[in-house]
Amino acid sequence: MKLYLAVPLALIAMFIAASGVAAITRGWILPMNRRHVRRPRLYGWGQLVVAFALCWQVVFVLVIDSSDSRQWGTLTGGVVLIVGLVVMMAGQRAGSNRQGSGTSY
Repeated sequence: MKLYLAVPLALIAMFIAASGVAAITRGWILPMNRRHVRRPRLYGWGQLVVAFALCWQVVFVLVIDSSDSRQWGTLTGGVVLIVGLVVMMAGQRAGSNRQGSGTSY
């Protein structure tokens, strides 16, 4: 197992998971994302799915030695990662359709 890859990815996954739990339980979003997130609980579930997918890929890429299970595991992890990103995007605000600010130039 390559620890120089596993440890940073596990830490990133734990950070994302902690942020997802905070979004689900308290509705708290990181300050840099607060402007964009409309549904914090849905966004939090997406973060948990992304964290799970990262851990899944770490296990199948770095721990499993069988080439067949490694291929299917990483493919499944990639699909789960994309699903998590789509769920996170669904929790974000769509582009605004502003008609104008009321001042004319």
